[in-house]
Amino acid sequence: MGTWRYLFRVCSRDSLTQLYARKSSRDMTSSTNDPPLEHEHSPQEIRKRLISNNEHHSLGDFVLGAVDGTVTTFAIVAGVAGAELSAGIALVLGLANVLADGFSMAVSNYLKSRSDAQVVEQYRRIEEKHIEVTPEGEREEIRQIFAAKGFKGDILEEIVNVIASDRRRWVDTMLVEEWGLPLQQSSPTRAALVTFTAFVLAGSIPLLPLCLSGTISGNLTFQLSTLGALLTFIFVGAIRGKVTNQSMLASASSTLFMGAAAAGLSFLVGMFLRQLTGLG
Repeated sequence: MGTWRYLFRVCSRDSLTQLYARKSSRDMTSSTNDPPLEHEHSPQEIRKRLISNNEHHSLGDFVLGAVDGTVTTFAIVAGVAGAELSAGIALVLGLANVLADGFSMAVSNYLKSRSDAQVVEQYRRIEEKHIEVTPEGEREEIRQIFAAKGFKGDILEEIVNVIASDRRRWVDTMLVEEWGLPLQQSSPTRAALVTFTAFVLAGSIPLLPLCLSGTISGNLTFQLSTLGALLTFIFVGAIRGKVTNQSMLASASSTLFMGAAAAGLSFLVGMFLRQLTGLG
């Protein structure tokens, strides 16, 4: 089905319909006894899903920022608690981490997204030059790529002709099939903003109870901070499971475990340093 999904992206609907009908008709219908699928496979639904793929980039950036923001910020809170320092110190260190580390992570994601886009453009220029200089050689590459997928005879030649009839489509096909590069790239600026926003929002949750340290006891402050962090771990982990098409429960559990492990380690380090230095 992966080959047909790609062809829906690069070929005209009429051409693809003819090819699809000649190749097979059984995949377009499903038995009522089949288990439910994650999404539909009609031509219209496939087109809609492929066009909206950029949403997954943003959701992935959000999960990346939220997980890291919660883990690192709560680790700082746990470390301060282990050292038996004041909630005010934890709040100052936590806010500094949220802003500085969030900005650093956003910049890193921006540079990564920009580099990915530059790689795609570099290979796009290479393929455009090769098509200009040796079009028959590039047609043969298309022929061999789809022959390896099981196409042959008239169907194979029609695929080659359809793809090669449009320069943009031709280059896109080579990027995906020869180099394994994605055609859709997330905006570097958008990736950075989503990452930073998620980092700040999720990372701020363990800090909210610390703002009330003057009206509630210190132990209750850290208990509420712990509860907020654990709930955030579960929520973000569930979203991560949805993004990766895995069990939301399993993903939430693994994220909770990793976050708790980082916080526990930080708490033990803080407690050890307090005993070693006599602080607190």
